Amino acid sequence: MKKLSEVIPCSYDDIWINGITDDSRFVQKGYLFVATKGFNVDHFDFIPDAIKRGAVAIVCDRECSVDCSIPCIIVSKDIQDVYIECCERFYEVDSSSFSFLGITGTDGKTTTATIIYRLLNSIFPTAYLGTNGLEIDGEIFPTHNTTPCISELYSSFRIAKDHGCKIVSMEASSEALLHKRLNHLQFDIIGYTNITGDHLNVHHTFDQYFQCKMSFLQLLRPNGKVIVNGDDAYCRQIQADHLYRYGFDSYNDYVISDVVEMADSVQFKLVGPDQVYSISSPYVGRYNLYNVTLAFLVCLFYGVDSEILISHLAKLGPISGRREVLDFGQDYEIILDYAHTIHGISEVLDSVPKNKKIITVTGCAGGREKEKRSIIGKIVLEKSDFVIFTMDDPRNEDVNDIIDQMVSNHCGNYLRICDRKEAIYQALSLADSSSVVLILGKGRDNYMAIGDQKVPYCDYDVLVSYFSSSD
Repeated sequence: MKKLSEVIPCSYDDIWINGITDDSRFVQKGYLFVATKGFNVDHFDFIPDAIKRGAVAIVCDRECSVDCSIPCIIVSKDIQDVYIECCERFYEVDSSSFSFLGITGTDGKTTTATIIYRLLNSIFPTAYLGTNGLEIDGEIFPTHNTTPCISELYSSFRIAKDHGCKIVSMEASSEALLHKRLNHLQFDIIGYTNITGDHLNVHHTFDQYFQCKMSFLQLLRPNGKVIVNGDDAYCRQIQADHLYRYGFDSYNDYVISDVVEMADSVQFKLVGPDQVYSISSPYVGRYNLYNVTLAFLVCLFYGVDSEILISHLAKLGPISGRREVLDFGQDYEIILDYAHTIHGISEVLDSVPKNKKIITVTGCAGGREKEKRSIIGKIVLEKSDFVIFTMDDPRNEDVNDIIDQMVSNHCGNYLRICDRKEAIYQALSLADSSSVVLILGKGRDNYMAIGDQKVPYCDYDVLVSYFSSSD
């Protein structure tokens, strides 16, 4: 808690602030509301809502026509800059005191950023910030978005500071870049996993999505390094000083070769300009070879000894909700994965051994990217032996309509079971010792978006309940 005058220069010494936000939906009693200009919305219009919810002061960049019963501080400088300054004062944290390692791309951000965090944290205090929340020394602090809003970012930085962390391994989503949530930060290393298209409901065109991803380069520190997937057609278009490419193709700076896949691990060589690295990884699948390589290079370029990295990498455990192989004592395999993009779903399916019978549970989110539903439906029907189509954050759409679009006129063996818990139960009941049950789309998400509500729900909890009831 701080005095308002400590958060923003003003004469109000008797008003205490216990929170700060620019989103009126998150305002609580005692909050300072900063009326920033969003990408699609002007938060100035939500001042009345912020007051109704308990805001005790307002910061804005123009005269407020609302009859304010609370202080309204008008600033002349850019309101976004003022918001950042207020957050820095409230949370007593300077973002320039951290070293940021940023990962962006369509798929693989969470896996890559988490591996980086785990490798570096084994040497010096490091924080992870992304889809799975804020993680420090195994403790999870939930966040609202892949890349949190500015006030939540600074709240996370304060927690990291209190834990002695100087390094943050961070996911950078396209929406965060679009909304300029990261523009006040500078990154020592930026990594690109791939660029295959996502969130086109927000970006509208692939070109705008691509340009948004490219804007991340503007946040690179002088002499900072950029590491890109050189096998990806769009990543190959990236130009920057201190640019390094990785992948299977021989023209890359770091070439993945001599891959030996086993049931629960993979060994490969990474051939660099001056050295060959022999790496063993617990993360199987071709797509994870890219993720592991990018994470390895980020840490290597950060100055960590390669032998230390190789040693620690081989011992890492599974990543929550990312090709997570779950063992409840069953005689078949269960894989829980967050994959929801065309490329991501295809890659996960391809990672399953060909001699296995694949039973897939999947759906598509409502309110976005209807054009990809039929493509995903075709992929899962072609690459699975049996598919159960179900809900996946339907929002304000009818689940059956979404499934109709996924199935389209494709051929294959499938059921439609709208209730996701029932769908998972059915998939498990169909499995035998030759099966792999893939549960795709939500990973370890703890809610289901139905209508305008986020209803508590988690695929993992459904699995636990199934095997508990069958004991």
